[in-house]
Amino acid sequence: MTLVLRPGTAWTDVWQRCLRAAPEAFHDDRVLNLWAGDWRADGRILPTASPVDGTPTAGLPRLDADTAHQAVRAALDQHRDWRHVPLADRKARVSAALDALARHRGLLALLLVWETGKPWRLAQAEVDRALDGVRWYIGEIDGMIAGRPPLPGPVSNIAGWNHPMSVLVHTMLVQALAGNAVIAKTPTDGGGPACLTLACALIAREDIPVTLVSGGGGDVALALVRAPEIGCVSFAGGRDTGGRVAAALADRRRRHVLEQEGLNAWGVWDYSDWGTLCGQIRGTFADAKQRCTAYARFVVRRELFADFLSAYLPAVRSVRLGHPLAVRDPGDDLPELDFGPLVNAAKAKELGDLVAEAIDGGAIPLHRGSLADARLLPGQDASAYMAPVALLDPPAGSPLHHAEPFGPVDTIVLVDTEAELLAAMNAGDGALVATLSTDEEETYARLSPRIRAFKSGHNAPRSRGDRAEHFGGLGASWRGAFVGGELLIRAVTQGPAGERPPGNFPEYHLMPPRAV
Repeated sequence: MTLVLRPGTAWTDVWQRCLRAAPEAFHDDRVLNLWAGDWRADGRILPTASPVDGTPTAGLPRLDADTAHQAVRAALDQHRDWRHVPLADRKARVSAALDALARHRGLLALLLVWETGKPWRLAQAEVDRALDGVRWYIGEIDGMIAGRPPLPGPVSNIAGWNHPMSVLVHTMLVQALAGNAVIAKTPTDGGGPACLTLACALIAREDIPVTLVSGGGGDVALALVRAPEIGCVSFAGGRDTGGRVAAALADRRRRHVLEQEGLNAWGVWDYSDWGTLCGQIRGTFADAKQRCTAYARFVVRRELFADFLSAYLPAVRSVRLGHPLAVRDPGDDLPELDFGPLVNAAKAKELGDLVAEAIDGGAIPLHRGSLADARLLPGQDASAYMAPVALLDPPAGSPLHHAEPFGPVDTIVLVDTEAELLAAMNAGDGALVATLSTDEEETYARLSPRIRAFKSGHNAPRSRGDRAEHFGGLGASWRGAFVGGELLIRAVTQGPAGERPPGNFPEYHLMPPRAV
């Protein structure tokens, strides 16, 4: 079967649509920075390429430290004006921005495909989730914000590359709705620079104070964390980078939300509904497990292992991956895939090396997929693609034993006692989500409180959640205030003196009254 790129979806076609939709924000083959209310062609250009097939994409303008600090100071000026805009006016402007984003839904989704590698269905869902979530806040914010003024300074956002719309743009618009100017750093490792640029251009047209800048961690990121003008730092990413952000905040009593990775585990204990589990396992491979709530560890009671494999192996073998825009005939719909490429070729190589090292150290390969089965264009660059892998009992010294791989690699651990089950599920020092598949409600009720995850599911996966659902992490997976629902508003507004927001802080750990 020979595949072709679907007509009208080539990067050159998508880029021309960007130039027409927001000419103020795009120039030739680069995106611009937005600060002090103007789009600027400053910064040193960093070439970028799509993980989908290596096609060169939008050049990324990296600012130096001095310019980044100027942008932060300008955002403070915007913040001082915006915080006095009545809530009704803020709601009207954010609603108008959502309408504009909705009109460009298809273009935003195509940009996500090219820049993050998401399949078409997941890219559209990413855009929809962002817009629907903010619309919910518009309807609910009056009660949440009563008596809570905005922060003293703007909110800076340093997010990972994988969810530029449903996490970053969504969060920025809610922060602005609450009365704050917002700053975002374009991720330097993928992260949809053109998608973010288009979104911010449409938002800025509604006179919402948004700043979008690019640069390295030592220049831009440091300014967005340490600058005295900043009112809150919102971060989503890995533990190493999160630790550096936390260290930069250590001598500053500043509001912060640091979402870090965790090894999310799925336990199987005294369970029998293998047909349901088979479908759930395939679902865990969405986005190539490149999401903070992906399940990468399965902990299985030894006597159930044969039954588990009868569900797991058909599921992993049914996973479909490939070029998200490749079709057999030009008029075909875009393919239904579970995932496309990883963020870049370096990540694919890194994971491949970790798998090889784990096998050399004694891990047993239960499944190793092949790119020969992937839907790829003839002769295309496939260096960022990786087929699913499943390893039994990775050695204790392997990073795959205790850390999230952030890719399509599962590790499976066999246990004999409930104590071993809990130890294996908690090997990552805290997680965002967990699941325990067990037939007995009593068993789940007894064991789930001892699983170190913010959310746990009984016979079903948990996710980040939307709307009123709270979100956070336990242990090293989270620092600072929890978010979701009213907690997100509380995190970016000022409450009464002495208020202790739910979260993980050096001084205390406080769960919400009920973790929705």
